[in-house]
Amino acid sequence: MAYWLMKSEPTKYSWDDLVRDGSTEWDGVRNNAARLHLRAMKPGDEAFFYHSMADKAIVGIMRIVGPQMPDGEDGSWVKLPVEPVNALGRPVTLAEIRGDPRLAKMELLRQSRLSVAPVRDDEWRRVLELAGNRPPNLNLI
Repeated sequence: MAYWLMKSEPTKYSWDDLVRDGSTEWDGVRNNAARLHLRAMKPGDEAFFYHSMADKAIVGIMRIVGPQMPDGEDGSWVKLPVEPVNALGRPVTLAEIRGDPRLAKMELLRQSRLSVAPVRDDEWRRVLELAGNRPPNLNLI
């Protein structure tokens, strides 16, 4: 399973909208790098839901639940079905992410305008720690 971060403006489509709807098709991505990431996603992968613009925070976790489909007339863009997994214990803000040395290489910071980006395993676990969620497969001794 791979991990991702997917951005949405909460005034257009928010975490609460996804929870209310139960699922949605993640569409409308029109950036070549983000399109490559969408094409790399597989059913079962999980993604942080990031509120961009006003909130600038990771607020939830969603799962890719089906294969990619064409998005648009020419078939060069793709969309994916997603569903909510759970909200974070608390939002993890962009300021917190920027201030955490363990997240310094996160694609969210390196390519801040990208709407879909990969998240490394250690980054995933760290964000969950910051949010107060127990990361899966975390070895606690």
